[in-house]
Amino acid sequence: MVQLIVGRKGKGKTKHLLDKVNTEVKDIAGNVVYLDKSTKHMFELNNKIRLINVSDYMVTNSDEFVGFICGIISQDHDLQQMYFDSFLKIACMEDSAAVSEDINTVIGKLEAVSTKFNVDFVLSISLDAHELSEDLKSKIIVSL
Repeated sequence: MVQLIVGRKGKGKTKHLLDKVNTEVKDIAGNVVYLDKSTKHMFELNNKIRLINVSDYMVTNSDEFVGFICGIISQDHDLQQMYFDSFLKIACMEDSAAVSEDINTVIGKLEAVSTKFNVDFVLSISLDAHELSEDLKSKIIVSL
């Protein structure tokens, strides 16, 4: 399952994402990973959550990002949830001219990965809900 937290920059998406991951980790049996563009939120995360700074790993496009995600999943068979803060930035789609088209493609791949490996994804995206396709609007859990 892929869930989205959407809204423009500065609206509070990261706070919602941090609250959700810290709440969920208390009741989850498997492992949880939080991907971000830095380690800035390290001390706001429960110590059971693995924080990965994606910028340390030379990911340069969205295909590499999906491969990076698959690599993480392949190394942790107990992985149950992944949280992506600043999704457009860490997936290298922020500067893309066709952002909405790219998002649909990447989230489609994440849905396939989620189904195959039973890992749930929660993404924060710096776009308003009306900027997303109808398919993606059904995945929105918070719109700011």
